[in-house]
Amino acid sequence: MSIESHPGKPGTASTDAQSNSHPGKPRAARTDAQRNRERILEVAAQVVAEQGTPASLRDIARRADVGLGTLYRHFANRDALLEALLHQRFTHLAERADALAAAASPERALTEWLYEFTVGAGAYQGLPATLMATLNDPQSPLHGSCLTMRQAGGRLLQAAQESGRIRPDVAPIDLFALANALSWIADQAPTLTERREHLFRLVVDGLRPRSEQG
Repeated sequence: MSIESHPGKPGTASTDAQSNSHPGKPRAARTDAQRNRERILEVAAQVVAEQGTPASLRDIARRADVGLGTLYRHFANRDALLEALLHQRFTHLAERADALAAAASPERALTEWLYEFTVGAGAYQGLPATLMATLNDPQSPLHGSCLTMRQAGGRLLQAAQESGRIRPDVAPIDLFALANALSWIADQAPTLTERREHLFRLVVDGLRPRSEQG
């Protein structure tokens, strides 16, 4: 047959054999690449928490034990890396909202989720301002995951309102604005970070119906 009579030409049996001689290599390469990406994101979260959003990409690569070129293959620039970190956070918050809705009372589910949102928004220096911009920018690459997170939080709010434990005039955007404001205060005045939980409780008290206040 012609396949056997032209062993050196493309599409021959010998070429096919060569291409399949190391079938595990592409998969191993993909696994290594995924592992590197996850490691970069893990370290980036730590470094950005320490240094803020202007964190050094070179420092992130060094601490992740990868070359700077490897980092850039996964994330073209700082914005791309920050977007990936925020996407992770938004996805986690959306999943947490669903988990809390199934495991806690409506009011507790909402307050626990809102506290996690507040702490998360203040995890990185400079993040609160970025977060508010993302919440209101339909053109942002993060708008989709941000919207999913907001909708999940909105469902918790609706359930808490239907239970009578949260004021009916509170809108989802009110929650995000208040939580982000608390994070912004801590971001601008780190000495107030230790007061964040107290300030958060004051906000939650304000969300309750007037008959339950004071």
